[in-house]
Amino acid sequence: MKKIAVVTGASSGMGREAAVQLADQFGWLDEIWLIARREERLLRLRKELPCPSRIFELDLTKQTALSALSSALEEEQPRIVFLVNAAGYGKIGRVGEVSLSEEMGMPDLNCAALTGVTHLALPYMGANSRILQFASSAAFLPQPGFAVYAATKAFVLSYSRALGEEVKKRGIYVTAVCPGPVKTEFFDIAQTTGSIPLYKALAMADPKKVVKLAIRDSVMKKSVSVYGPLMKLFRLASKALPHSFLLSLMSVLSSEQTVQESENTQAHPINKYAGEQTYETN
Repeated sequence: MKKIAVVTGASSGMGREAAVQLADQFGWLDEIWLIARREERLLRLRKELPCPSRIFELDLTKQTALSALSSALEEEQPRIVFLVNAAGYGKIGRVGEVSLSEEMGMPDLNCAALTGVTHLALPYMGANSRILQFASSAAFLPQPGFAVYAATKAFVLSYSRALGEEVKKRGIYVTAVCPGPVKTEFFDIAQTTGSIPLYKALAMADPKKVVKLAIRDSVMKKSVSVYGPLMKLFRLASKALPHSFLLSLMSVLSSEQTVQESENTQAHPINKYAGEQTYETN
C-alpha cells in the first residue's frame, strides 16, 4: 500500500514549507500529494522535492475539487500518513467593509474545505497517522478588524481538538497549529483591504521554524502547537484575562496606529508597509 502525505495550500506559505520539510524528514514516503490552485507553483515545488509527488490543481471551495480528490483516493487506495490542511486566507478590515464574497470566502476555504478534505482523508488513515490543521493564534481571541478570519481559526482549533479526541482510539493524532504572524505571502492578500497592526508586525516568525515545531509537536502527539514565547504568552493571557479588556486594548493599539498612518500618508503618499516582507497567521 502506497504511503503518502497530503498537503493543501502547497503552492505557498506554510503549506509549501510543510511539503518541503515532510519530504526531507520522511524520505520513506512513497508520494506527496500537493493541492493548490496555482499549478505553475506546484510544478516548481515538485522539482525541489527529493521524493515523488502528485499535483492537484484544485480550488477547494468548489465541490468539484472535493469530488476529484475523492475519486483519486478511491482509485489509489493509499495509506495517508500525514494530512496537512494549510489552505486558507484572511482579509483585514471591519465587518461590512470587506466585500461580501471575500467575507464568505474565508469560512468557505478556512473551515468548510478543511472539514471536507479531512472527511475524505480519514478512511485512508490508520495507526500513527497524523493530521496537522493550520489554525492561528487568532483562534485564541476575537480580532477586531480581522473578525471573520479569527472566527474561522477559532473553528479550526475547536474542530481539531474535538476530532483528535474522536480518532485517538484509532491511533490517529491531530495537532492544531497556532502560530502568530509568520513571514509569508499571506498578507499580500490580507493587506489589500487594510494594514497590518504594528503590534503584530513586531512578532513575525520564520516559517521554517514554525513548521519544524509543528511537525515535531505532531510526532509527539500534541493537540496544539504554538510557536514562540510571545504567542504562548498571548494564549495564556487569553485564558487568564477578561476578553473585554483584551479587545479594548487591541482596539486602542489599532486606532493609535491608524492615526499615525493617516499622518504619515499625508506626508508620504506611499503606504508605510509597501514593499515590506509579509507574514502569515494561518
